[in-house]
Amino acid sequence: MRDWKARLRDELEPLLSREDPRPDISAYKDMPLCIFLYDPAGEFALRQELSLLKTRLEQKGKRIITISLMECMMEALANAGVTPEDLVENETMLGRNGHKQVAQTIHQVLSEYAPLDQLVLSKVPESSDPLRDVLWITRAGALYPCYRTSTLIEHFQAKLEIPGVLFYPGEIVPPAGLSFMGVHEAEHNYRAKIL
Repeated sequence: MRDWKARLRDELEPLLSREDPRPDISAYKDMPLCIFLYDPAGEFALRQELSLLKTRLEQKGKRIITISLMECMMEALANAGVTPEDLVENETMLGRNGHKQVAQTIHQVLSEYAPLDQLVLSKVPESSDPLRDVLWITRAGALYPCYRTSTLIEHFQAKLEIPGVLFYPGEIVPPAGLSFMGVHEAEHNYRAKIL
């Protein structure tokens, strides 16, 4: 796959600059979302490039709605009454396998008590315009190893109306799988277009 900076400039930017990116952003009408794949080691460089891309798109009349999955995760944990201090204390108390128990707790909160998909969708303004607004879902790496983004995307089907991009730290595993953070076993059930 080509360098992510070249794909950002040559593929994603022209796509998002269109009057209506939805027909080309995904193969499915009920989910106008694509996945932008990048090397997890490039997280900070990506954030810098996204800031510049946001400015260029805004100069073309687009409005970028950025939702951080890290912030959503922290909000979900707070809503469930789980503090970062609780997680550290539990991990320490449980010893060698404490990190696995903490990951399971976070997964349970994001799946059952404060569903991540609902939290993300609640942050999309009701007045959003599919011809003007673009959703960027960032900081997916914060979910590692607690929650897979394939689950999140599945729940967006028929609920997301504006074009969106999930910025995905990982790698392609042939023929068509994605490995989250380049560590997880590849998922092959992503319906979204991969850029």
